[in-house]
Amino acid sequence: MPNPFYHRDIISIKDFTKEELLYLFEITDKLQELEPYKLRKMAEGKILGCLFFEPSTRTRISFEVAMNMLGGYSVGFSEPKGTSLEKGENLADTLKVMDGYCDLILLRHPKDGSARFAAEIAEKPVINGGSGSEEHPTQAMLDIYTIRKFKGEIEKLTLGIVGDLKYGRTAYSLLYGLALFKPKIYLISPNELRVRREVFYDLSNKLSLSEFNSLEEVIGELDVIYVTRIQKERFPDPQEYEKVKGSYIIDNKILSKSKEELIILHPLPRVDEIKVEVDGSPKAKYFTQSMLGKYIRAALIASLLKRDLKF
Repeated sequence: MPNPFYHRDIISIKDFTKEELLYLFEITDKLQELEPYKLRKMAEGKILGCLFFEPSTRTRISFEVAMNMLGGYSVGFSEPKGTSLEKGENLADTLKVMDGYCDLILLRHPKDGSARFAAEIAEKPVINGGSGSEEHPTQAMLDIYTIRKFKGEIEKLTLGIVGDLKYGRTAYSLLYGLALFKPKIYLISPNELRVRREVFYDLSNKLSLSEFNSLEEVIGELDVIYVTRIQKERFPDPQEYEKVKGSYIIDNKILSKSKEELIILHPLPRVDEIKVEVDGSPKAKYFTQSMLGKYIRAALIASLLKRDLKF
């Protein structure tokens, strides 16, 4: 199919079709097979502007590594401290300035709607690197690519999404992305951290959803466990966080009740929800998942910059 990503804003996973995601996955596979000298011509001379108003390790660095792999450059900031934002510059002005400097803009911001606002301001393509508690589309692309890489067809799988399903933007993006493939989904969380009702009812029309409090109750049915951190920084009430922290711990004991071919994913960072002892298990795929981030994001950058991708 013709490149559906050229010069396009990447704001929400809901903006994409199954066929478009499969196209991106095919490009990701091809990039991993390219000789380094060919890879470096994909974004030669291009500049990625990284605007991070929230902390990030994997998203920011994987995009920077991806841009370097493709022969381009990255500029920007990893926190607003030390920039003109401290002098009172507004987001719109910052975006307009970066739009004049860069070929792509990558934005992470704590406010819902920030990425869509940026896309209205900037003429260059905007990539949402995480906006408030609503969306993280490139993480969902990575997560679905990883599931498909290890498990093949997604449609027949049973996935358990565990932890903070109320505030976790990775869970929302993943769920809407998976709705295109229609696996069976078990949502496993404390009552206080269940998926927001309007989202649950919307998704219920798109794929099979069931809610549980207990991971142990369903672990034997799962092909994939996607674990999310309970995010202290997103709780409006610290006492609410104290009630639910440590609700789910993945260790070797609970994994002994799972399928042999189960895989465990996590967008990272983890705190205490997956024990270090699990890292040595063949079921643990979260570090491979993180590594694949540089390739899926390289494929995305190349597709945004080049109308016709030739290998």
